[in-house]
Amino acid sequence: MQQAVDRTRIPELESVVSLALEEARRRGATQCEADASLQQGLSATVRLGEVDTIEYQRDRGLGVTVYIGKRKGSASTADLGPQAVRETVEKACTIARYTAEDPCAGLADPEDLAREIPDLDLDHPWSLTPEQAVELARACESAGLAVDRRITNSEGATVGSNRGVRVYGNSHGFLAGYCSTSHSVSCVLLASDGDEMQRDYWYTTARDPADLEAAEAVGRKAGERAVARLGARKLATRRVPVLFAPEMARGLFGHFIGAIRGASQYRKASFLLGAAGQQVFPAFLQMHERPHIPKALASSPFDAEGVATRDRDLVSGGVLQGYVLSSYSARKLGLRTTGNAGGIHNLIVTSSAEAPDFAQLLARMRTGLLVTELMGQGVNGVTGDYSRGASGFWVEEGAIAYPVQEITIAGNLREMYANIVAVGSDVDTRGAIRTGSVLLEGMTVAGE
Repeated sequence: MQQAVDRTRIPELESVVSLALEEARRRGATQCEADASLQQGLSATVRLGEVDTIEYQRDRGLGVTVYIGKRKGSASTADLGPQAVRETVEKACTIARYTAEDPCAGLADPEDLAREIPDLDLDHPWSLTPEQAVELARACESAGLAVDRRITNSEGATVGSNRGVRVYGNSHGFLAGYCSTSHSVSCVLLASDGDEMQRDYWYTTARDPADLEAAEAVGRKAGERAVARLGARKLATRRVPVLFAPEMARGLFGHFIGAIRGASQYRKASFLLGAAGQQVFPAFLQMHERPHIPKALASSPFDAEGVATRDRDLVSGGVLQGYVLSSYSARKLGLRTTGNAGGIHNLIVTSSAEAPDFAQLLARMRTGLLVTELMGQGVNGVTGDYSRGASGFWVEEGAIAYPVQEITIAGNLREMYANIVAVGSDVDTRGAIRTGSVLLEGMTVAGE
């Protein structure tokens, strides 16, 4: 019988990591780090009331990085047995002996490592059977199909649950691990009217299954969104205010994070090159990184290098306060790690002015474009030029007038950030970046 993936497996993974570190020292590595993990998950998809797929997933892995002087080598394995661990370390050491020296290579500095590991309440297992998952997915899809007779097809409703345990250690004496879970319900539906067909979706995700939206509510939202897109028109090319829905605004700020990552800065491949201390956003806009929010999807007690995560104000008064750095990128820039190896931890976008709700944002825009979906990858991280396919709704006199499709929105991210008019109170918490809707003063909308 297979063992469950839970916190009782942490000592087992600590032993695997410790063996890897010991073997690396024995083979002449001057520094070493290892990361071992176990994952298990269940997902069920129902399409048009019938079971489409049931998947049970179970993964394990070990990644080892060794440093011989300033030479680095990495290897990984899915076998956590002692012999496989030793062979993986041997491969990493062999690779390190053939790589070029890099003066910035090495572990995070000992003083930056986490000394206390806070419990962030990230582990909430869901005792979900395949039968229960199927019933939830069926209820989700059924609620969506019942929204309107024009919902004629479905790409399915999916219920998923995952639990993992991870242990990281390095030759500075750091060794720690924790369990975490993530659960989700999603639904994709198609609405048709005559020859026209439109597709839309909705989803909910959380660490704790008790925090998920009801499956029926997810289905209804997907159905309502699909029906709302029927009768979509094209627009003539014009320059208008643009309102990004929260889930789209998250991507807008994701490009900002990409531009201030250490790798983008030291490679000189960023439209925000050397922008620390500069006014990037309007003075009312703030960004706070809060890694220790209980149950949050991007919370973590330490980063991928064992560096302690800390609260930080990344943007204050619209001014960029610093970059997003790992130990390596920090050394390349002559700076200090910010505990962001592996990514950002709960970036919260707020406004010092009173945040308007969605209806107030529409009223403030009066006439313009509400973007609810983006397509394509037309973003140049070096120049900041932005051009993406979009769909959404045309707004007149502060109210949604009709859906639009087959348009392109274009601008330059540096100018777009400076021209943000307001950030809404309708915050989406389903990711590493938490933001409400974002209203921009103007973008070029290209259509017919």
